[in-house]
Amino acid sequence: MTVEYETVKPPESELVIVTGMSGAGRTTVAHALEDLGWYVVENLPPAMLGMLTELMSRSQGGLPKLAVVMDVRSKDLFPEIREALSALTAGGVGYRLFYLDAHDDVLVRRFEQGRRPHPLQADGRILDGIRRERDVTAQLREAAEVVLDSSDMSVHDLARAVNELFSDSGPIILRVNVMSFGFKYGLPTDANYVADVRFIPNPHWVPELRPKTGRDAEVAEYVLEHPGTEEFIVSYLKALEPVFEGYRRENKHYATIAVGCTGGKHRSVATAIELGRRLAQLPNVRVNVTHRDLGRE
Repeated sequence: MTVEYETVKPPESELVIVTGMSGAGRTTVAHALEDLGWYVVENLPPAMLGMLTELMSRSQGGLPKLAVVMDVRSKDLFPEIREALSALTAGGVGYRLFYLDAHDDVLVRRFEQGRRPHPLQADGRILDGIRRERDVTAQLREAAEVVLDSSDMSVHDLARAVNELFSDSGPIILRVNVMSFGFKYGLPTDANYVADVRFIPNPHWVPELRPKTGRDAEVAEYVLEHPGTEEFIVSYLKALEPVFEGYRRENKHYATIAVGCTGGKHRSVATAIELGRRLAQLPNVRVNVTHRDLGRE
C-alpha cells in the first residue's frame, strides 16, 4: 500500500520511532531507513532514548536523521516507553511514531515459515503470543502517526513504502490512500476512515454488469449516476476538509480512507476511483487508489 507525495527540504533533524508487531517487518524497515541515510538503532532500551536524542542534538548536523526501532515485548517495558516519549515531548523534541501491523494469520504464517516461535508465546501457540503483543502495544498503535499494514506486502513493497515515507526530502504534502474493499472480507485494519456505499443498488444483480468491475465504464456510470451517490461524494469530501487541515496541524502526513461495499468489486471500486480523482484536485494532497478485494470470487 503505497502513495505518492510531493516533498520539500527536510528539517535539520528528524526522529522516527519504529515499533509494532513482531513479524510485521520492523527489520525490513530498519534496513530501508539505513539505505536512505538514516542512523538506525534497533532494540534500544527506553531509558536510553533521551540520552540518544541528546547526542543527536549535540551532533551539529552529523546525526540529522535518527530512527529508533523499539521492540515492545513486555508490559513492564510499556511504562518506560510512555515515560520516555513524554520526556521527549516535555523537552521539545519532536518525533514521529511509526507502527507496523499485519493480520494475525499473516503473522502466524511468517513465524511458521521462519520456523521460530513468537517471543511472547511461552508454552502456548504462536497466536497466543501475537494476542499478548497486541495487548501490550495497543496504546502505541493508537498514538502512532502512521500505521502501516504489511499483510499484503513483500519485503520489496515494504521497502518501497518506507522510501516514499522517509525519503531525503521528507514528506510534507498530505498523502491519502483511498482503498476499496468488501465488507464480507472484513474491515481494513489500517483505515483511518471507512465509508459504506452499500446504499447504492448492487450491479451484481444486473446480469450484463455482474462480470464487470467498478473499473469498467458501464459499472462506474451505473454507480455514480444513481440518485444519492453524487450528494454522498460531495458531502464526504466536504467533511474531510477540516480533517485534513487538522492532520497538518498535528504534523500527520498520511491517511487511509476505505470505501466498502459487499464484495469489493463494483460499488466500492467505482466510488473509490471517483473519490480519489476529486481528492487529487485538492491543494497539497496526493492520492493513490488501491483495491484490496478486487479479483476475489
